[in-house]
Amino acid sequence: MKKLVAVYTGQGLAEPLARLIQAELPNVQLVNIIDDGLIHDVIKASGVTKPIARRLVKYYQIAAEIGADLILNTCSSVGEVVELGRQIVDVPIVRIDEPMAREAAANYQRIGVIATLPTTLRPTARLVQAQAHAMGREVTIVDGLADGAYQALISGRAEEHDKRIMDVGRSLAQKVDCIVLAQASMMRMQQTLVEAAQLPVLSSPPLCAAYLKSLLERGG
Repeated sequence: MKKLVAVYTGQGLAEPLARLIQAELPNVQLVNIIDDGLIHDVIKASGVTKPIARRLVKYYQIAAEIGADLILNTCSSVGEVVELGRQIVDVPIVRIDEPMAREAAANYQRIGVIATLPTTLRPTARLVQAQAHAMGREVTIVDGLADGAYQALISGRAEEHDKRIMDVGRSLAQKVDCIVLAQASMMRMQQTLVEAAQLPVLSSPPLCAAYLKSLLERGG
């Protein structure tokens, strides 16, 4: 049985992502490493610091030590640390948002990126641009920061969180060809946004689960 180790910077995504992965990859053993203080440190520092990067790389090393065939980095705010991890750990590391970024860059020219944190918005936009550059394509990124949505969510005001994201989605719909949801935790809003914006809306977990399946089927 293949082993997939998922590294989380918070608690909220672990359960819905586990259900999705187990549905897509029923014969894969899923192991979670969760440091639910890590995202708070990223927000406090307004980005990834050297201590945060070192901490994350240690989790990749632990994942390799426990026999991972693949490592999944589930947090877009720290996704750029994966490049460092790939130089240190022999096990393949996948950013959860990579397949989504490729899909957006390959098929759309004006791409709206919605995030509830600046620390997620900037890395996601850079990733989409990098994927487009690798394909020889030029794309335009339109930022959509749902300011205050994250704070509403962690304060237990889920309806306010959703409304702030919906407001940004409706605004972006007038300017873009598709919308990218920067945070995997926004997956539950994908269909609602499709209906509201009348545009393709991409969410990272479903695309990543299919990509992980393809990697494991061909031996990583």
